[in-house]
Amino acid sequence: MALPNIVQAGHPVLRADAAPVPADMLGTKRLRDLAATMTEVMRKAPGVGLAAPQIGLGLALIVLEDAESLMSRLGPDERAARGRVAFPLQVIANPALTTHGAGRATFFEGCLSVPDFRESVPRAQKVTVRAQDVNGKWYEMTGEDLLARAFLHETDHLNGKLYMSHVSALKRALMK
Repeated sequence: MALPNIVQAGHPVLRADAAPVPADMLGTKRLRDLAATMTEVMRKAPGVGLAAPQIGLGLALIVLEDAESLMSRLGPDERAARGRVAFPLQVIANPALTTHGAGRATFFEGCLSVPDFRESVPRAQKVTVRAQDVNGKWYEMTGEDLLARAFLHETDHLNGKLYMSHVSALKRALMK
């Protein structure tokens, strides 16, 4: 079966709020298959995260993973400077985020739905996500640095936002 394409900026699904994953979908083969498909699309791209709206589905579902292979060309100093630490695959349904403290960091971000464009984006350095796993079990997970940025970036997709909405108005005007 062919993988779905990644929806590009301008598609209406990327500007709409995603619906919660319904209770009757949690724990089903259908949801596990969707998460597996999203993971395959993310890895093929390659990327660190993918939200369901990015494959045209308005559901509050995210997959995240930062594999060693994605960092293979980065030396230890560059990994540290970027806050890159490998983390295993996470499948996140119906997330709610809480930021911690006023600490913010600005890093270049890209997006699979906005190819060939990167911009520096200020984000919270530490975030806790409260979400459900594919079986519907609620859990909390705290992430810092890249994991926090990934939580925030992908959750923006669920709220109909692209990362460029965090870029200053002056920079947005210059991008037109």
